[in-house]
Amino acid sequence: MCAVKTSILAKIPDGLDLIEAAALPLVTITGSQLISAASGVKAGQTVLVSGAVGGVGRAAVRTAKDQGAIVIAGVRKKQLDAAKSIGADQLVALDDQAAFDALAPVDIVANTVGAATAEQLVSKVKHGGMFASVIGVPESAKSRPSVRTVAFVSKPDPETLLYMAKAVRDGNLKIPISQQLPLREARQGHIAVERGAGGKILLLA
Repeated sequence: MCAVKTSILAKIPDGLDLIEAAALPLVTITGSQLISAASGVKAGQTVLVSGAVGGVGRAAVRTAKDQGAIVIAGVRKKQLDAAKSIGADQLVALDDQAAFDALAPVDIVANTVGAATAEQLVSKVKHGGMFASVIGVPESAKSRPSVRTVAFVSKPDPETLLYMAKAVRDGNLKIPISQQLPLREARQGHIAVERGAGGKILLLA
């Protein structure tokens, strides 16, 4: 049993499965706020979302499209087929150096990945543009003082959660669920996450 403030809760919309709803809170709020709060996206701007097939990335893509942005989904080569269904305007394989080099500068990078990819992505932001990240700001940003940077942490937002839940219900957003495990198998769930589960792992009581 746990107690939470009612002010941070959102009612599950009619027509949305309870299991699907359980996968939504953190990833959808984080992805949406990365665009709306951290990046300040405006209609017509070009936004590159890295890690776009992950839960946070998918929510960021959906929010950026809803705000009228031109969205580029940054993924791995092996994820290109999966990325075709997430609603982005363009796809780019960030681990394909030729494809990365050919990528034109963008107004905003909404970053959900770390390591070398994030370091490189800073170079793709236009002068005066924004690099917003849920992972932290890479060291390479110091060499681009004309690029605004923000390390973003989400906060509870029931209105956004309800909006994203309705998007899932209506088929406009899908958050992958890789496994559903009984609570007693929580250890196996953690192991699967560490190995790269490829979707949310739900523990069912």
